[in-house]
Amino acid sequence: MLSKGIIKINPMRTGQAVLPLHYGKAPPWLFEKMSSLAGEICRVIVSEFGTQELLSRLADPFWFQAFGCLLGFDWHSSGLTTTVTAAMKEGLKPIQNELGFFIAGGKGKTALKTPAEIETIGSQCGLKQTEKLIRVSRLTARVDNNAIQDSFQLYHHCIFFDKKGNWAVVQQGMLAEQRQARRYHWLSFSCQSFVLEPHNAIITSVKKEKVLNLTDKNSLEAQNAIVHLAKEKPNKVGKILKRFLELPARHSVELKDIDPAKIEKTLLHTYYQPPADFTALIETPKIGAKTLRALALTAELIYGTPLSWQDPARYSFAHGGKDGHPYPVNRRTYQNTIEFLKECTEKTSLSGKQKTEALRKLELFYQK
Repeated sequence: MLSKGIIKINPMRTGQAVLPLHYGKAPPWLFEKMSSLAGEICRVIVSEFGTQELLSRLADPFWFQAFGCLLGFDWHSSGLTTTVTAAMKEGLKPIQNELGFFIAGGKGKTALKTPAEIETIGSQCGLKQTEKLIRVSRLTARVDNNAIQDSFQLYHHCIFFDKKGNWAVVQQGMLAEQRQARRYHWLSFSCQSFVLEPHNAIITSVKKEKVLNLTDKNSLEAQNAIVHLAKEKPNKVGKILKRFLELPARHSVELKDIDPAKIEKTLLHTYYQPPADFTALIETPKIGAKTLRALALTAELIYGTPLSWQDPARYSFAHGGKDGHPYPVNRRTYQNTIEFLKECTEKTSLSGKQKTEALRKLELFYQK
């Protein structure tokens, strides 16, 4: 039987997942079924355990993947992320006010409309946390795009939230040349800081050799130095950046993204409106990945502050193997997820045929 209360997320399974990049759309007949089933499953979870449980589940990439398979999508496809969130959004529309559970955002241009969607939902439902949720939406996107420089560019962003202001974020970045997509999971209950190891964990099938991770605890000193530099006169920082042109190739610095003149122009804003801390700097308009990288390298050069170049991602659940590579399969985790979704499916008001079909897909996921 299902246990009451919020689940305890395994930190090895909450974070990111890297998936092969697939193109195309789910056929209309399938998407209609996915929306219906997604809405019913969410309704059961919220009715049985509350909105916080559903948020916790969505922040678990293993559960999210199994959920997508239950709905009828390829278990390892990048399209699972965009289609599952879209199906949830459509399926919950008729009952979101009743459940007190909402979704904003989506893929491409829809993601850019997330703040406006949150405002609309807030005005319709009388939410008091609208501004906070808009900030969460923008900040999580900026952190994963700029503070963790893994070359994956975000193209999908969804924020899930309830009337109390609890939230989860699921967003996905693209690495087109390698046909891969990396998914990022956030959860309000475990996010103590947006800029200091904000994910419970970061999980992937492919680890990159070199990733500038400014959210790593080993980059904390660098964060403080970067904020200090952002308050300096722009021409002073520009002069220091020009010294990079004289560094030997063996240095850990890459020069291709450094343009002192452009950096000086960008830093005028932070010079006249100094950021209070690193989070405020991340939120500052026009302070993107290149500016943060330049400031980080400058801090390293001047102050000797350490930078984390380790890819924060860990291996994905989808690639565990019975031989223990890259890590052993946790069969108990598999089984618990399957049983939870089975019970949720059985409690829905769907027809017997729909339930049987959904459970068959869930068993196929377990056999992978």
